[in-house]
Amino acid sequence: MNILSPSILAADFWKLGEQIKEVEEAGAQYLHIDVMDGRFVPSISFGMPIIASIRKQTDIFFDVHIMIEEPERYAAEFVKCGADMVTFHIEATKDANKVIQCIRDAGAKVGISIKPGTPVEVLEPYIDKVDMVLVMTVEPGFGGQKYMDICTEKICKTRSMIQERGLNVDVQVDGGITVDNVHVVLEAGANVVVAGSAVFKEPITENVKRFLEIMV
Repeated sequence: MNILSPSILAADFWKLGEQIKEVEEAGAQYLHIDVMDGRFVPSISFGMPIIASIRKQTDIFFDVHIMIEEPERYAAEFVKCGADMVTFHIEATKDANKVIQCIRDAGAKVGISIKPGTPVEVLEPYIDKVDMVLVMTVEPGFGGQKYMDICTEKICKTRSMIQERGLNVDVQVDGGITVDNVHVVLEAGANVVVAGSAVFKEPITENVKRFLEIMV
């Protein structure tokens, strides 16, 4: 099943609750929440208080992407404040197995992410231990970037790796996805699509519905 995960990094925070409700009512299945620490990536976004606050107002699946150094420090805390899935970067930790176990023990699904410059092969020891692989299609840290075409092959390789092992693992893509190029990543093997500006730039409801029509 193909899933749309609008990224609230592109939302208008003055209207955050209203816009989350709008994407949910329009049919989006996930809500993508980017957490940045100013170390692993240059930007700082938001953290646990925001997640806990919006969790009280919606039952939509919280797809929390933590772009932070040493994610094992806080992974379980993000689950406690409402994450249904926590995705961490393999480049941000020296012990990916520990992070995976922390998230599992806290009761959430596990995602693992790679940046555009990281080879798919680094995922091999962990591919059967996670629920989702996130292939970043821009450099993490900033919204509004253009999709990097070199990442299409990485999506294909990731999907092939999963199929060869007979696993039921989602492939998510994040970065520069629009209604004009979403077919490229779907054909390459992605089934979970993150879209920020392409959803939250008005009209939100129409944008969500256009994505979902293409992604059927």
